[in-house]
Formats: sequence, structure tokens, C-alpha cells
Amino acid sequence: MDIRKDFPLINQTFDGKPLVYLDSAATTQKPQVVIDVLSEYYSEYNANIHRGIYHIAEKATLEFEAVRDRVTSFINAEDRTEIIFTKGTTESINLVAYSWGRKFLKSGDEILITEMEHHSNNVPWQLVAKFTGATLKYIPVNEDGELENPLQYINKNTKLVAVIHQSNVLGTLNPVETIISCAHEVGAKVLVDGAQSTPHLPIDVQDMDCDFFTFSGHKMMGPTGVGVLYGKQEVLNEMDPFLGGGEMIKDVSMDAVSFNELPWKFEAGTPNIAQVIGLGSAIDYINKIGLNTIYQHGELLKEYALERISQIENVTIYGHAQDRGPVLSFNIEGIHPHDLAQLLDQQHICIRVGHHCAQPLLTKFGITSSARASFYVYNTTEEIDILIQGIEKAVSILK
Repeated sequence: MDIRKDFPLINQTFDGKPLVYLDSAATTQKPQVVIDVLSEYYSEYNANIHRGIYHIAEKATLEFEAVRDRVTSFINAEDRTEIIFTKGTTESINLVAYSWGRKFLKSGDEILITEMEHHSNNVPWQLVAKFTGATLKYIPVNEDGELENPLQYINKNTKLVAVIHQSNVLGTLNPVETIISCAHEVGAKVLVDGAQSTPHLPIDVQDMDCDFFTFSGHKMMGPTGVGVLYGKQEVLNEMDPFLGGGEMIKDVSMDAVSFNELPWKFEAGTPNIAQVIGLGSAIDYINKIGLNTIYQHGELLKEYALERISQIENVTIYGHAQDRGPVLSFNIEGIHPHDLAQLLDQQHICIRVGHHCAQPLLTKFGITSSARASFYVYNTTEEIDILIQGIEKAVSILK
């Protein structure tokens, strides 16, 4: 299936050269069908939802709520009321930290995360620990980029485990099902950060049995500014609202307020209507290709990239997990990754450099920055060859 034609940006040329986009772990490119759906909303039925009774408002509401049903099916949630629309994974995690963590955690409780977390699944728990008096603990990462005996850190004091499903730096896929099962044995809740895994793998939250699951639209060919929080219905019902305002209320008087039912209790104000509708289009596009096809293509690209990059002289690839996604972080001895990225950009090759919002993990590996190439369904092995040629050219200039 030739899908590259569906993506307008990667079909552009710059100075007569193609754009080689290898930063999909940061954000994915958008197919034309998603772009068209956004334009269609704004040009044909732009109206607020859940309020107006005129026909374009009703159409907007129907289109918006239909996406909730598509997300429910996409991750196999039990009920559509378990799907909360947010701005992205960061807001989803903060919602849980604020509405569940501040209410249920106390001094003596333990929050357990890992050393490989994105800052969005680290900083909120630091804030909650400081507010509640709970203790924040970390599952260490070994030199292969895998969690070191994660189950031994779960104990009777553990009240919440928050774990990244797939590392945005190393590509490591963590054994979340095993961690969830062990955590539930001691009565702990589990949040899974699925920002990196959801674009590549079939997700079944009922089979996984997580209490919370989060992901972002823009990392799976959808728009920016939209994400999802899945939560088990009984857990969400126990939580207080994250934000106050319109839509999340049932009744308001001068001295009292009662809250709306799920999921709207957590969706205060006018939501990102166009972005949610765009997310629905992205899910349709993914389903048309098939997640198994996307996964297999990612495996092909990952293996090819590992083989080619490992042949570069004086290269260090970070993480050697047996189970990993199509993300590779690396450095070349004597060359600063930022210098490498700038020279690659001059050849219209886009990679990510920096700490990748995972400073504790990079500190673990004794570095402050690395280069990262990440791949998605529209990438090709030929683009990896261009990357290698670009690196070789950059090395010849910088050495």
C-alpha cells in the first residue's frame, strides 16, 4: 500500500531534495483526509457543541460524540463514558494526578514510576508527592534500557504505579500487563502512558486491566491539541473534577454546585471540537491501514535502522531491549548531537536532538543530549539510507 501520497508535507521538495522526516516520536505527519476534516468543520458546520439546537450545532455535537464511540472501540474500553477528551497525554496525566492523587494519596503512601518516564509522567507525581506527603519512588533502568526487576518495588505501601508503555527515548516496550497484575494484588491503581505505543500497537485496555490509559492525537496522525484519558468508570466516579466551568456542571446556585455525569464532568468549557473530529478521522485512517500492518512496517524499519546505524564508526546506540519500538537514540563520539542535527537539517533530514523530555533517563546513561531517529508508517528504508549518507557527510565535516 503506497500511502506516502496521502501526506502533503513529505511530498514537498526543498532545494530540489525531498524532505526526510524522522521525528514521528515527537509528532507525526498528517494525511490529507485529516486536514480536510478540520477544514470541513470550520467551513461547513462550525458551532459549539452540547448547547445549540440549531442544525449545525447538532451536527457538530453528533460528529464530536461519534469520535468518543470510535475511541471506545479503538482501545476496547467497556463504556464510552470512560473516554475523556483532553489537550493531550500531559493534561491527561495531570488530571489524574490532581483529581485522583490529591484526593486519595497521603503521607506514608508510595507512588512508583520508572527512571525512563517522560517528564509529563514524572513532574505531576513530584508535585502530588510534595502536596500530599506521599513518597515518590523509581524503578531503575539497566544498561540495556530495560526495567530492572520492576515487581520487587511494588509493596503494601504502593498506592499508584505510573509507567510508560513505550519509551520515547529508547523504544523499550515495558511489561505493563505484568506490572498491572502485581500492583492490583496490593490494591494499587495503575496509569499507563500510551503516547508512544498507541500509534504502533493494538491497545485493549480491558485485557490490559489498567485503571488509567493516556494517549495523544498528534502522535497518531491526528491534530495537535487533543488527547484521551481512559479511566475505569468506578474510579472516575470517585474523582473530583479537574477544572470548573461550563458543561461539567449539573446545577449551580449562589452557594452550591452539582456536577455533570461522566464523561462531561471532566470536560469543562468549550473543547477542542475540530481537533477531536480530526482525531476521529486519524483513527479511521489507521483502521483502514491496520495496526498490524503499521506494527510490521515499524519492525522492518527498526531492524534496518539498527543494522545501518550500528555500522557507523564510533557510534553508541542507547538501549538494547529485546522488545522495542521504532525509536533509536544514539551519539557519535566527538560530535555534539546538536551540530549533527544542524548539518542534517541542511540536507533536509529531520531528526530530534536534546534530552527528549527525559532528563533522568539521560543522566542514567551519563549524557545530557542525544540524537534520535523515529519512524512511522510513511517512512521507507530508502530514507534510512539517506539518513546514513547524511550522517557520514556530517561526520566528514565535523571530524
